[in-house]
Amino acid sequence: MDSLIFECSSMKNGEKFSTENTGRGQDISPEFRIKNLSPYAKTLAIILEDVKHPIFKAFTHWLIFNIPAREKIDKAIPGGKIVSGLGNARQGIAYGWYKYAGPKPPKGRQHLYRFTIYALDSEIDLTGFPTKSRFIKRARGHIIQQGSIVGKYE
Repeated sequence: MDSLIFECSSMKNGEKFSTENTGRGQDISPEFRIKNLSPYAKTLAIILEDVKHPIFKAFTHWLIFNIPAREKIDKAIPGGKIVSGLGNARQGIAYGWYKYAGPKPPKGRQHLYRFTIYALDSEIDLTGFPTKSRFIKRARGHIIQQGSIVGKYE
């Protein structure tokens, strides 16, 4: 599997999130620019996780999938199960139920967050509750590229 290289408007890898993209700001999803998207990619998926959560190993904040493959994903994706303005992409159940929910750790505590973008060779059909674990299980064998960046927020 090839690495997927991307930039996030909210932060650079290893740096602090922009407040705009957190629960203490406007809580809107950032823009993403993908650098080396495979010509075989049909769809994209994005997962945002808190990887320093004190109770859960990796607490999922956001899941969106079946985004038509593209090199730019605009910021401020609206909430909803289906995002018609983004090629009928689907959002899943996470901290943000069918929407983006940015970092918002307890005051004075820094958490580490990871965006992972997947390039897939097909759409993923999930019935019922679309969760991260169900998505990953269904996406196995269809992921052709994957990349991650991490950021912190307190």
